[in-house]
Amino acid sequence: MEGRVLLVEDDAAIREATALGLRRAGFRVGTAADGRAALAAWRAGPVDLIVLDVMLPGLDGFEVLREIRRGSQVPVLMLTARTDTVDVVVGLECGADDYLRKPFDLPELVARVRAVLRRAAAPVEETTLLVGRLEVDPARFTVRKDGRELTLTATEFRLLLELARRPGRVFTRDVLLDRVWQHSQVFDTRLVDVAVQRLRAKLEDDPAHPILIRTVRGAGYKLSP
Repeated sequence: MEGRVLLVEDDAAIREATALGLRRAGFRVGTAADGRAALAAWRAGPVDLIVLDVMLPGLDGFEVLREIRRGSQVPVLMLTARTDTVDVVVGLECGADDYLRKPFDLPELVARVRAVLRRAAAPVEETTLLVGRLEVDPARFTVRKDGRELTLTATEFRLLLELARRPGRVFTRDVLLDRVWQHSQVFDTRLVDVAVQRLRAKLEDDPAHPILIRTVRGAGYKLSP
């Protein structure tokens, strides 16, 4: 079996079909139909990954994720029926690891779930990276700027780590999408832009005029040494 997945979806037909598809792919699947049931199932655990719909009765997906992130870094893949960037922004800010828009194909969901689980299980590097005023410690999953520790989500940390491994190198959005999120849907390059925006808000002295993470017009992003 590949892992324990908690599927949170209020639509019974979608929930049953998705759970069946995940089970056929080798996952052990528990389900919840609303936010409070999701939190109860997560606390009862153990869970390796949560597939969490944004639109839920009672507590919505964002509220559920905020509560989970108060005590856990369990990987979370969010499902959204809306294509607005605002869902991506809020989801990443709350600590989501990835998102998938509805309606989705089951093979794509299975691929995303496997990618998130691979990232969570990836071996930890030991070498601390020093880039200018930043100290990135993969072993402790921490970042310091001028000696002050910053609070990053798991996705933000992985993005910074990728940039910090090769300071000054320009990374295209497609490359970052592949290395940080491990998928290459062109639509989802917005994930990169939103994550960079969130990362700048935490790293830069003036996020409106970034000097650490620079945009290279027509190419991508780079971390200035």
